[in-house]
Amino acid sequence: MRTLEDSRLTVDDLIAWLVRFDDEIVEQAGFLTELDSAIGDADHGTNMARGTAAVRVRLTETPSGDAGAVLKSVGMALVSTVGGASGSLYGTLFLEMAKSVGTASELDTAVFADAFRAGVAGVVARGRAEPGDKTMIDALQPSVEALSAAASDGVPLAESLQSAAAAAAAGRDATIPLVARKGRASYLGDRSADHLDPGATSAAILVQALADSHAERTR
Repeated sequence: MRTLEDSRLTVDDLIAWLVRFDDEIVEQAGFLTELDSAIGDADHGTNMARGTAAVRVRLTETPSGDAGAVLKSVGMALVSTVGGASGSLYGTLFLEMAKSVGTASELDTAVFADAFRAGVAGVVARGRAEPGDKTMIDALQPSVEALSAAASDGVPLAESLQSAAAAAAAGRDATIPLVARKGRASYLGDRSADHLDPGATSAAILVQALADSHAERTR
């Protein structure tokens, strides 16, 4: 059993998270595309799978370096391989996280929460979306808030990540009744209601992948 298993994320943990994210995206790509076919361009699953595959190759075939280097590499891979707005938004998430953590080799709950908040703030600035707009922010923002609250309360990392994942899932599900105000879905007006947002769904997958990969590695 690892020491300090509930207090820090290592570079290897970050890599395991993103490999797990690729596994989950591959498994759910068809579902994501199905969701996107209802209110978007019917390509979110395909685009995300292409991006996470590129991330996996980059992380498993090149030296990992520090946490910032890993996250920057992920962001650059997503920007260059994921089509449409998703590539820019997901890339921004990781690039801003990379700036926040710098050359650290391990991230405690508070440091990771701050980095995640910086990443989500970057997505907000890039996409100009807010909670309630029926976008990935509806999953990411509550996840950030849950993680930050857990960090402030001294909750162990494993529990903090599960809280963040639960908040992301709740935010994802809350997009169903919303009318989209951003992106391709906004062109549909009221017809965008009663559909799960694909971006919020993939964002929830991202956070759940981190919680699950960390839990597996610290058993």
